[in-house]
Amino acid sequence: MNDSSNSPGDWAARNRENTRKLGIWTLAWLITMAISVFGPLLVWDSAPLLTALAIGANVLVGFGMIVANKHHLHGLDEMHQKIQLEAMALALGVGLVAGLAYSTADITNLIAFDAEISHLVIVIGLTYGIGVLIGRRKYQ
Repeated sequence: MNDSSNSPGDWAARNRENTRKLGIWTLAWLITMAISVFGPLLVWDSAPLLTALAIGANVLVGFGMIVANKHHLHGLDEMHQKIQLEAMALALGVGLVAGLAYSTADITNLIAFDAEISHLVIVIGLTYGIGVLIGRRKYQ
């Protein structure tokens, strides 16, 4: 544990609270992302100012989510931090290699469709999730 002067119950309660806050920030980011994408299409007919404001709100909430994630990670014990670090490293590596290969395949017309960032986000998310599962099995 990061703070050995507190009881395990205090640590578990802080960890639950950090996880809850991260969940709230992540949900808020997801909602602002949906507003940024679907608002111009369905609500305000592509008005540039409203679209820029929605994207700006999404970026600001995204920074809040990043801070909440950092706070959550700092509150974990050493083993869980190691699991997260290894999963994030795997996701970053796979995302970088796969993303550049995917983009190159699109640029060189090796694939018949446009490379979409959403495909890469799915690959990164799945890789991270698999990395966490592997880490849990490895260390527990």
